[in-house]
Amino acid sequence: MTLPRNLDDALEAQILELLADEKYQGHPCRLALQDLWEAMNSQLDRLERITELSDRYQKAARENTLHLAKRYDRQIRLLERVLRISDRYQSMLKDLNVALREASTHDLLTGIANRRLMMDCCRQADLQFAKQGIPYSMVVIDADHFKLINDTYGHDFGDRMLVELARVFRENLRSADVCSRWGGEEFLGLMNQASLTEAERIVERLLESVRSSRIPYEQEMVTLTVSMGVAEHEEGETYADTFRRADEALFVAKRRGRNCYVVAPPSGAASGSRHLSESQPAGPASSSSPPS
Repeated sequence: MTLPRNLDDALEAQILELLADEKYQGHPCRLALQDLWEAMNSQLDRLERITELSDRYQKAARENTLHLAKRYDRQIRLLERVLRISDRYQSMLKDLNVALREASTHDLLTGIANRRLMMDCCRQADLQFAKQGIPYSMVVIDADHFKLINDTYGHDFGDRMLVELARVFRENLRSADVCSRWGGEEFLGLMNQASLTEAERIVERLLESVRSSRIPYEQEMVTLTVSMGVAEHEEGETYADTFRRADEALFVAKRRGRNCYVVAPPSGAASGSRHLSESQPAGPASSSSPPS
C-alpha cells in the first residue's frame, strides 16, 4: 500500500529521529531499523537509476521511431517520383514503339502503307484466296509526267502532288482496301474481296476523283492525271504474278496516252490481246495542266 507523500515524509522524519536518538544506541531494533533504512535507500537509488535508464531508452526509442518514420516518408516520396518517371518512360517508350512501327510500315511523305506493309497484305490476300477462294484485284497507279512536273514546278510541288494523290486514293478506296506508295510516283492498290467488275468500278471512281483534283501553284491551279493497270488474281498465281499483269496493263495505258486505265487480260490470254477494256482519256480541263 502506497502512503500519501505527507505520511511518507513524516515516517522518514520519525525514523531518522529514532536513529539519531542516543538513548536507543545499542538497541537491537535500532540496528535492524538502520539496516532496513539503508537497504531501502539503496533500493530507492537503484530504482531511480533504473527509471532514468528507462526514460533514456524510451526517449531514444521515440527519437529512433521518429527518425525511421522520416526516412520511410522520404523513401515513399522517392519511390513515388521513381514511379512517375517510370510511367512517363513507359509512355514514351510505347509512343516510340508505335512511331517506329508506323515508320517501318508507312510512307513518311504520304502516310499511306509502304512497300513492306503492302507485300504483307498481298501475301495475306494470297492465303485467303487459296484457303477460302476470296477474290482480290490489284491496280498499279503511276502519276503522269511526274518528272516533267518536278522540273516545271519544283520538287516541293511534286511532293505535294504525291500527298494529294494519296489523299484521293484513301478517300475513294473502300475500308477493306489497302493503298501503298510502291516507289517514287508509283502507287499500288489492293482491292480485297473484289472481282474484276467491282475493281473496275473502284478504279473508275479513282480516276475521276484524280481528274477533278487541283493543286494551287502561285496564280494557277494545276490538274493531276494518272495512268492505271488493273488485274484480278487468278487460280495458280501468286500476288507477284497478278502484279506483273497489272503492271503490263499500266504500260499499255501509258502508251495509249495516259490519263486512263487498262484491264489486264487473263494470264492465259495471247500477248496480242494485252488489254480487255480501257477507259478513255479525259478531255482538256479548264484549269492549267502540266506540260506534255
